[in-house]
Amino acid sequence: MSGCRKVLLGSLILLFIGIQLSVAAEAIKHRLILCEYPQRIIEVSAEGKLTWEHQTPSVMVMCEVFTNGDILYACGGSPSGAQRVNRDHKVLWNYVSSCPQVMALSALPNGNVLLGEQGPCRAVEVTASGQVAHTVDLITSEKEFHRQLRHLHQLADGHILACHEMEGAVREYTSDGKMVWEYLGVPSVFEALRLKNGNTLIACGTQKRVIEVSPEKKIVWQFGAEDAPELNLTWITSLQQLKNGNFVIGNFLRGQEGKGAHAFEVTREKKVVWTFADHHLAKTVTEVRVLE
Repeated sequence: MSGCRKVLLGSLILLFIGIQLSVAAEAIKHRLILCEYPQRIIEVSAEGKLTWEHQTPSVMVMCEVFTNGDILYACGGSPSGAQRVNRDHKVLWNYVSSCPQVMALSALPNGNVLLGEQGPCRAVEVTASGQVAHTVDLITSEKEFHRQLRHLHQLADGHILACHEMEGAVREYTSDGKMVWEYLGVPSVFEALRLKNGNTLIACGTQKRVIEVSPEKKIVWQFGAEDAPELNLTWITSLQQLKNGNFVIGNFLRGQEGKGAHAFEVTREKKVVWTFADHHLAKTVTEVRVLE
């Protein structure tokens, strides 16, 4: 090989290495809050290090993070209710429910907390002082309390979007409890989000897929196990839309521990651009939230 060719080849190799390093340096990183079933909340740094953890007093599958770092979570039983704690694990707010189990909650813009009670199935708005401000009876044919309800969100118009896990139903209710929209056939549904375009994004549980449906209930987008077999989609749970429009999706690996990803970020073009799959830090994750 001539000297010129050697120099050219060397330059190309260095250019390739430089490109690879640049891509690696720009790899997506997220700081996370994870709910590990059944009673552990952890924070993971953008570098993948455990930075904080909290043991909840009873079963827990979801939480919310305030801008000051406080954590709000629902307690599934004995006690049943919800708590807000700071990073020193001090309980700042505690609500004890009379129902057998509370698994769902959502912090409201007015400072109150929306809880999803099971047995009977209803949405309960609780004030900062622990007073019940409003209740909405939710419709379900499921008699056993444990799987009557998972996530619920209050929409901009005051309606409630609730996921009835056992029935595989997503239902929208007015503030007086009238059902105005529903989508059926999504077994073990965990969370649904109303998007800005008016469509609804649904985590379809054990169907191992996420779907976006129009108000007319037409599927306009979906992402499933066949789109990324390496993720080992098992039980799709939490949903989050980032500022860039991408979706962060939780994958509950119950029965499939140690295989695949706990969470991933996917684009509208179905490109997976980030995954979290540290099976030493967490075994089975029910909810993941990126801290943007």
